[in-house]
Order: sequence, then C-alpha cells, then structure tokens
Amino acid sequence: MAEILCSKMRTPDGTILESKHRHDYVTHMDANGKKYILDGGLDYVRCSAHGEEEMLTIYTDHPHELIRAAVKWGTFGKQSDQPYKRIKIADMTDEHLQACLGTQKATMRPALHKVMQDELEYRNEN
Repeated sequence: MAEILCSKMRTPDGTILESKHRHDYVTHMDANGKKYILDGGLDYVRCSAHGEEEMLTIYTDHPHELIRAAVKWGTFGKQSDQPYKRIKIADMTDEHLQACLGTQKATMRPALHKVMQDELEYRNEN
C-alpha cells in the first residue's frame, strides 16, 4: 500500500495548504468565502470537500520526478547552527543526502529513506 510523502491541497484562490504531521490541522478562508481544511500530515488525509480544491498529496507510488520536487527534509544546517528550514529533496546536495542516510536512518521513516536513496540513483542515471 502506498504511503503519504507530502500532504498538500490547492484552494480555488491558489493558496497551498500543507499538513506536515499528524494532527497538523491547517485552515484557509478562501476568496470564494468557503473554509478549506487539511489534516493528517503523513499519517492520513482529512480535508474539506467542496469540490473546487485540488489535492496535491504525493504518495510513494508516484513517479520520482514528482516526489523529488515535493518532498522536503528539515534541517538546521551542516553544523546545526542555522535557523530550521525545510528543503526539497531535489535541492539537497549529494553530500547532504548521504549524511542523512548515514546518520538519520534510525529516526527516519523508511519511505523517506527510500526517497533519498532513489534520489541519489536518479542523479547517477541522469
């Protein structure tokens, strides 16, 4: 069964909602006057259903080209001395990917570990 790697929704006015983790309930009052919600992060998807929203959720069975452009990794920088930021897998250096694979495996979701491995293979092939 496919796992969620990135949970996002685009509302009619173009606002992107992203639920980053379980119980990360995000809302937006759209220009059309309707309230849009997204919840569940990487564990489940719970969302509003007005019919005008576009689901942008990325799963493990999507093509790697979509995955690498959407899935992000959180970092405090190489020396852990920078403000926290989330960067796309596609924007990580090879060294950063290899460091994460080598040092974060115990705490990293297996699906994300595979995404990082796939990214290194993707770069070698392209």
